[in-house]
Amino acid sequence: MKQPVHESDLSWEVWYAGTDREIRGKAVCDVGGPAKVGFGILELLPGCNTRPAHYHDLEEEHLYALSGAATLHLGAATFALAPGSYVCFPAGQKHAHFIDNTDAAPFRYIMVGERIDADEVVYSEDA
Repeated sequence: MKQPVHESDLSWEVWYAGTDREIRGKAVCDVGGPAKVGFGILELLPGCNTRPAHYHDLEEEHLYALSGAATLHLGAATFALAPGSYVCFPAGQKHAHFIDNTDAAPFRYIMVGERIDADEVVYSEDA
């Protein structure tokens, strides 16, 4: 049974530890069993990025910045992200994205995304 959970009760999971892609995350949505929609609290450490640039053919993603600062690379464009920034990455939008943290503090954000088994991730060097 799914019940309320507080993020402080969850441990950080670390992906790509010790590399320039190190990300810490808490999959809040999966407490009590997997969810159909992913909801995670993530931290991108200083000097790290979420490369490779990519987009999803079927899944929509949403990012909401909580603290810190980062640069969003979306296709050939770049955008500054700060607390309160929001961006939607629609399914099939053929503009690859990644985030780069050049700040001295972790960039903390919420990521929400669909979980569709048939989804394909398309990687690109364009961003």
